Amino acid sequence: MALHPSDWRDWWGGMARHVGMLCLLVLSVVQVAYAGDMRLPQAAREQVGVTVTYDPAYRRLDYPGGDVDPSTGVCTDVVIRAFRVLGDDLQVRVHDDMRRHFDAYPKLWGLHRTDRNIDHRRVPNLQTFFTRHGKRLPITMDAEDYQPGDIVTWRLSNGLPHIGLVSDRRSREGVPLILHNIGAGTQEQDMLFAFEITGHYRYAPPAP
Repeated sequence: MALHPSDWRDWWGGMARHVGMLCLLVLSVVQVAYAGDMRLPQAAREQVGVTVTYDPAYRRLDYPGGDVDPSTGVCTDVVIRAFRVLGDDLQVRVHDDMRRHFDAYPKLWGLHRTDRNIDHRRVPNLQTFFTRHGKRLPITMDAEDYQPGDIVTWRLSNGLPHIGLVSDRRSREGVPLILHNIGAGTQEQDMLFAFEITGHYRYAPPAP
C-alpha cells in the first residue's frame, strides 16, 4: 500500500519515538546489569550470626587462604571473606601487589617489607589495592550512587578507618544497608552516611 508523504512523516516520527524508547529501555537494562555483583552482599550476609565478635589482635595466618577463627575478625575480614566465596583471595592479591609495588602502599606502620599475615587486613592497604586494580568512584551523598557489592571506607568518630560492603537491601528511606563489623561481629546496618566517607570503590575479581 502506497503512503502519502505526510503519512511517511508520521510513520518516521512514530518509529523515532519507538527507537528512542527502546534505547532508554536498553540503557536501563545495562544500568541494572552494572548495579554490582549481588553475590558479594549475599556472601557477606552469610557471616551474620557466625562472626559475632571483633578482635584486632595480630595473628599468624596460613598462606594462601589464611584466616582467623570465623567467629571473630575485624572490618576488613568481612570484605576478604566475601571475596573468597567468589574465588578471589585478597590475601594473595594484596601481598603480590605490595611485593611488586611496595612504594605505592601507605607507610603508616613503619614497615620495610610485606607481611602476608596482616597487610590485607589493613583498611589503607585495601583502599590502595582497590584504587590500583578496581575503580575508585566519586564520594557523594546520593544513595543511588552506591550499588550492591561496592566497597566503602569511612573515618570513624575516633579517627580509625573502617570498611564495609554495600548491601542489596535498603532502609525505609531508600539508603543501601552496609555489611560490616564495627565491633559486634558482622552485621547489616543502615550506616552508609553515619560517618565521614573516605573512599568508594568497585572491584571485580579477575577472570580465572
